[in-house]
Amino acid sequence: MNTVFSSRKEALTERYETLIAKPNHKVPFGNGIYDRYENPVLTAAHAPLIWLYDFNPETNPYFMERLGVNCVFNPGAIELNGKFYLVARVEGHDRKSFFAIAESSTGVDGFRFWDHPVVLPETEIPDTNVYDMRLVKHEDGWIYGLFCTERKDPAAPPGDLSSAVAQCGIVRTKDLKSWERLADLKTGSNQQRNVVLHPEFVDGQYAFYTRPQDGFIDAGSGGGIGWGLSHSMENAVIENETIVDHRHYHTIKEVKNGQGPAPIKTSKGWLHIAHGVRNTAAGLRYVLYAFLSELDRPNVVTHRPGGHFIAPEGIERVGDVSNVVFCNGVIARDNGDVFVYYASSDTRCHVATTTVDQLLDYVTNTPEDPLRSYACVEQRIQLIDRNLQLNS
Repeated sequence: MNTVFSSRKEALTERYETLIAKPNHKVPFGNGIYDRYENPVLTAAHAPLIWLYDFNPETNPYFMERLGVNCVFNPGAIELNGKFYLVARVEGHDRKSFFAIAESSTGVDGFRFWDHPVVLPETEIPDTNVYDMRLVKHEDGWIYGLFCTERKDPAAPPGDLSSAVAQCGIVRTKDLKSWERLADLKTGSNQQRNVVLHPEFVDGQYAFYTRPQDGFIDAGSGGGIGWGLSHSMENAVIENETIVDHRHYHTIKEVKNGQGPAPIKTSKGWLHIAHGVRNTAAGLRYVLYAFLSELDRPNVVTHRPGGHFIAPEGIERVGDVSNVVFCNGVIARDNGDVFVYYASSDTRCHVATTTVDQLLDYVTNTPEDPLRSYACVEQRIQLIDRNLQLNS
């Protein structure tokens, strides 16, 4: 027997199983809104060895990686029959992303990928890249997956190999195993990324949160979280797209903002988690923020707590695209527990846990951004004075 092959295979298998079995614990002294956890829930190291290595000692005597995985991030999330499932974006060494499903009994650790990645059907115009799936259990009985489908811009000049067109791809399933591809969403916008399906019918139609953009990266004249209705999912078309949540100068969402996962239904309204992007001297910074909208009119925002909800900390700041947190997967359990799955720096996946009650407290009692330094100081002094009076 080839000793190099067998020793490497044995050692790497042991390391992999140790990683999967590693317990995860809450980070102490959180902010009272949510609890972070010590370890990421998914990383490139969670990729099964059968994805990476040729297990034949005759064709791979040194047990070398043949198909590497660069990072695992931006997972959609769903709970089925008491199990937690993440549909993660897995990026290979070749830069192509694909979807793969990881399963856990606890939601905070023990995530193990299924043997095979998701087989995603192609349309007549094949996707060059797919990523960032939002999973939604809709009241029509289907589980829908909305994701970004990226193709080379056909209008790009010769030699331009980076210009792309992003649109919303749509699939549906009943079991996360067999996926039916539907037509891409049609809107009047040049580019559509981060499109999310509302989990209930609105006025008898399917409702979408969109992010219209002029360019693949730049929002241009577009920007903000959009809203639109479609009579069909098989051939979804949004005729009228309006902005629900606008961008604002010198805020956490001055450059771009978009809906994260589908909102959570509560007694006080729909709880939304979104991402905001601003410019810095070191490049773009992505954070998460939250807001609340009306139950009967999900496109009407009632509460906008100022500032970020989650921002990158520590090792979360470092990765392929640094200083980024992004969320497109949340699980709200029947008992009120909420699991927020977010990625850091386009590299790894984390979880933060909270409850519906805590989130409602946060969105309804945290003051809105007054948009000016002077007003922000006034706002903070009011808090200080109230506290001094209570402590006197």
